[in-house]
Amino acid sequence: MSSARPTLKNTLKKSLTKTSLGAALACAGLLVAGAPASAHHSFAAEYDAAKPITLKGVVSKIEWTNPHARFYIDVKDETGTFTWNLELASPNVLSRNGWTRKTLNIGDEITVQGAMAKDGSKMANARIVTLANGKRVFAGSSADGEGPAAAAAPATGR
Repeated sequence: MSSARPTLKNTLKKSLTKTSLGAALACAGLLVAGAPASAHHSFAAEYDAAKPITLKGVVSKIEWTNPHARFYIDVKDETGTFTWNLELASPNVLSRNGWTRKTLNIGDEITVQGAMAKDGSKMANARIVTLANGKRVFAGSSADGEGPAAAAAPATGR
């Protein structure tokens, strides 16, 4: 008849396996939980509210993704055509502000008021978007104290 009593060796092996599995799961949980936080940023980290810009152009790409939706417009001026990357709020916030996936379409001619990126790149945080039909929609800017009434001063799209 075999003994049903666990040996010290088997007990230690099971204990270490459970501990290792628990530690691995804890680490994986921390990595997954930290991923969205590391991808997100504050308005002040990337954009300068003191540098308002108004851009007129044609929508060339739309990304309806978290943590921020984005769209790109091609802006023409006397020196050429420049593609601007415009950040919006999250799709959830945009939906609450009346947006749908069909609010912007590739090829639409629009005007965007927002704040330029601090690094001088062709990137801005959109505040107000005037659609081709003249309707103005609030872009859900993450800037504190900014809202639909905050209008940006005209600036060049270069």
